[in-house]
Amino acid sequence: MSVMKRMSMIFKSKANKALDRMEDPRETLDYSYQRQLEMLQKVRRGVADVATSRKRLELQINQLEQQQNKLTDQGKKALQVGREDLAREALTRRAGLDSQLGDLRAQYQQLQGEEEKLTLASQRLQAKVDSFRTRKETIKATYTAAEAQTKINEAFTGISEEMGDVGLAIQRAEEKTENMKARAGAIDELLASGALEDFSGPKDDIQAELDRMGAGPGVDLELERLKAELGQGPAPKELGQGTPSSGAQQDVDASQQQAPHQQADWQQKPGGGQ
Repeated sequence: MSVMKRMSMIFKSKANKALDRMEDPRETLDYSYQRQLEMLQKVRRGVADVATSRKRLELQINQLEQQQNKLTDQGKKALQVGREDLAREALTRRAGLDSQLGDLRAQYQQLQGEEEKLTLASQRLQAKVDSFRTRKETIKATYTAAEAQTKINEAFTGISEEMGDVGLAIQRAEEKTENMKARAGAIDELLASGALEDFSGPKDDIQAELDRMGAGPGVDLELERLKAELGQGPAPKELGQGTPSSGAQQDVDASQQQAPHQQADWQQKPGGGQ
């Protein structure tokens, strides 16, 4: 296949596809109906023209018949007065009218036949046009309903061009919202960890140091718990739980033992007690 043929085929296929997208069946049907109406109008004009010509021939035939009758009467009168020559002249003219009348009657019959054929064709064409109009309106209504149903289904499924744009806009808005939420959460974590400073309020170094020191025992306690779960050490005790230490218990016992001795010494001192 030559290059020109391929280019021609490609151009025709592209043009056909573009025309197919642009074509509206309803407009095509309306145009076809309009063309049929124009054709019907032409047939009707043809019938009217033939009928007019036939009527003209009919008038000419009537006039020639009147002249023929007149010449016949003149020939009779000429014979009555003894003018045979005038009677002969009248009959001669009448013979010429007979020839014209024969031609006109033949044309009249021909035009009458054409008029009947055109009238019948006009009636048939009128019936076809009426049938086509009914079918056209039915097809247009069905196409309109199918088109509306298709648009509704596309809107429900989100595959239409308009709904697709709306869906993309919603998706972009959701993505931006998620990004902003993630950014806000990251900034909050950085501010809480101290990696970023909050310049919106006064700087408090003491509170920051206390927060850092308070976070230390929590980390150590969590580390001890993990070691205990792995079997690498005893389970840590919570703050404020368990028995008091042995040193504290010995101090309490010693203080209880010293109390009776201190009371006896106080009683033996002069002036004291009994």
